[in-house]
Amino acid sequence: MVELLLLLLLLLFPFLLYAAAPQIRKMLSSGVCTSTVQLPGKVVVVTGANTGIGKETAKELAQRGARVYLACRDVQKGELVAKEIRTMTGNQQVLVRKLDLSDTKSIRAFAKGFLAEEKHLHILINNAGVMMCPYSKTADGFEMHIGVNHLGHFLLTHLLLEKLKESAPSRIVNVSSLAHLLGRIHFHNLQGEKFYNSGLAYCHSKLANILFTRELARRLKGSGVTTYSVHPGTVQSELIRHSSFMRWMWWLFSFFIKTPQQGAQTSLHCALTEGLEILSGSHFSDCHVAWVSAQARNETVARRLWDVSCDLLGLPMD
Repeated sequence: MVELLLLLLLLLFPFLLYAAAPQIRKMLSSGVCTSTVQLPGKVVVVTGANTGIGKETAKELAQRGARVYLACRDVQKGELVAKEIRTMTGNQQVLVRKLDLSDTKSIRAFAKGFLAEEKHLHILINNAGVMMCPYSKTADGFEMHIGVNHLGHFLLTHLLLEKLKESAPSRIVNVSSLAHLLGRIHFHNLQGEKFYNSGLAYCHSKLANILFTRELARRLKGSGVTTYSVHPGTVQSELIRHSSFMRWMWWLFSFFIKTPQQGAQTSLHCALTEGLEILSGSHFSDCHVAWVSAQARNETVARRLWDVSCDLLGLPMD
């Protein structure tokens, strides 16, 4: 009898799942940016803006009147997205610039060009990232996850920081992940040369994003520049392209996964919502302050990671 009940439940499970999907999806995507702030005259940079969350973030900021730079590796794809955004929003100030976060020369070239082109920068959204890559290194010899997700954005932020200070009040949003809970900063194996797991490497880099945000906020107190880390939720995006297992899981649970537009809401909330200055350095999920792991709250690790990052990138440790 028990076996028959279990078999019946197993057969009915997909149908029950399908029926409950709308309610569960609504519950999992409850965070919505409600800010009505408009951005005429404001300048924004969004990394990885040619797809997914970055594209939706850039689209909404353009809709609000900002001059938006799509900073992406694939310029051809970026131009197609920029054209789409200009057509949808009527905002012609949507520009594409080459930025490869796996190459510090590209990062420096982007920053140099941007600083020569623009007098202001009001919002920097460090959105681009890689996930579960087979072991590989960046052009500068960094493990790909820590190199792109952390060090690339660390360098970009450093190079644009004076412009952000000059344009204050301004904001920096770093896209992290709930995956930081499994992350650890192994300073003796930061580049994954002693042991490597692609899933954990992603988690470590997302922890680094939060530690960077907290230490950056500490250093920027009183400057008029505030910074926030965000968990966008589980989102349908190209980020999982390196893992066939993750693609299968995303397909299996597709009813519960956020759309890129839903995933962009917390980034937009942190970029736009008035009165968040007092929460600089905080982590957000579904447009609310979120809990982070003990590792992510470790100030000693955050300061050491800052110093190690500066050393790896040849930056002064001020």
